[in-house]
Amino acid sequence: MGPTKPMKTSDLTAAEITRLLDLEPNATCGFVRVTYIAKQEIAPGGLPQPFASGSPLGSALYFLVTPDAPVRLHRIRNDQLYHYYLGDPLEVFMLHGNGEVEHIVVGPDILAGQRVQLFIPGNTFHTARLVGTGRWFLGASTEWPGVMPADVEIGNLEELAQSYPSVAPDMGAIAAAVKVMPNPGAPLR
Repeated sequence: MGPTKPMKTSDLTAAEITRLLDLEPNATCGFVRVTYIAKQEIAPGGLPQPFASGSPLGSALYFLVTPDAPVRLHRIRNDQLYHYYLGDPLEVFMLHGNGEVEHIVVGPDILAGQRVQLFIPGNTFHTARLVGTGRWFLGASTEWPGVMPADVEIGNLEELAQSYPSVAPDMGAIAAAVKVMPNPGAPLR
């Protein structure tokens, strides 16, 4: 027998990544592990509503998206930045409050217009799925101020489909693909 060929990161399965990074099913973003919540807090009254009662300065998490665990339609109050780490591209639909829809691909092919970072303004409903026949996307989200469970809201698909009819079929397809859910009663964050 010859020497074994070393495994490349791109050869990993979603299950292996989930185990290696200790990710858990999440209500909004496939599989997640919160990696950072700032110990420093913004004092009550230091920010306007809805953050007036105080918040951590920032937070960060890993998230893994698979065909059965897409990014569900949701929004957080906080500004956030998606970061591409590994895997297949992620197709993101952002539903802006002014009625506009932004469709962006987060991934490694910057020559094709993909982005390795994506800013999502606070209170922007968004959903996402893998591009084509992708196996998995590993990324991160950083947020400021830091996200607390009360900052997260799951979107009402029927209401948002009426308000954003141009992407209603995409939103419906993504929602129908969800097969992985967290344990009942698990926090949104």
